[in-house]
Amino acid sequence: MARTITEIHEDIITSIQGDERLADLNSTSRVSLWRLLSYAVAVCVWTLERLFDLHRQEVDRLILELKPHTARWYRSKALSFQFGYSLVPETDRYNNTGLTDEDIEDSQIVKYAAVTESDDESRLIIKIATESNGVLAPIAAGESAAFSTYMQRIKDAGVRVTIINFLPDRLYLNMDIYYDPLVLDASGNNILAGGRPVEAAVNAYMKELPFNGELVIAHLVDRLQTVPGVMIPHVNLIETSWIDGELGDYGDVQPVTVKKIPISGYFQVVDFDNVTYIARV
Repeated sequence: MARTITEIHEDIITSIQGDERLADLNSTSRVSLWRLLSYAVAVCVWTLERLFDLHRQEVDRLILELKPHTARWYRSKALSFQFGYSLVPETDRYNNTGLTDEDIEDSQIVKYAAVTESDDESRLIIKIATESNGVLAPIAAGESAAFSTYMQRIKDAGVRVTIINFLPDRLYLNMDIYYDPLVLDASGNNILAGGRPVEAAVNAYMKELPFNGELVIAHLVDRLQTVPGVMIPHVNLIETSWIDGELGDYGDVQPVTVKKIPISGYFQVVDFDNVTYIARV
């Protein structure tokens, strides 16, 4: 960004006054010849810097108008959304002059985002979520309306988008855990350390999944096999349900055969009531 003429002029004066070879030029008069010449140079430098700024703006505008945006660009823009702030007119950017880093971070309510292309139509699917008390959750209704308006304003012409801001996909687990009675008890508690390590391992695996990441049953089993005291983790059935956009509520439960990407972008284990512990002597 171009400096002001005053800033450039002061830089020139400071440089001249700091050079012993130019000591004879120093004068307290504001109309001395060298000060007038330096001011003329400052004006020329300012003009050049302004031309550079204008050229950069023109190049940025041409790139913005001509280059189609990628899914990564849409994801970046989703995460850059600032609730309560307006865009600079005719741009996809915010003017954050005067805002602190904390102000900007607090306004960026979308903490997770994923963008994919629809399999059956020309449309981008934008999944988003925020974080509440360390748990993923949808953004509020008013925030969602503002986010939808924001995406409509910044998207490329002709691009249709669907925004997924849902409660988490529910995950229902039905498993048999064959355990070592010397390490775990009949309820799945660790005899020495306490706690329920199987449930902790499942929750840890779910937390490690990236947003919109793929749940793979075999990988979950692999994780359970590392739990001390677990001898054979056997999955009988894993099912899931997600928000039906037309119903505005969870739809029918569907089985997960091998793998599953959550419709909302993230899962929530409903409970562990159907995890059965079987002692292996």
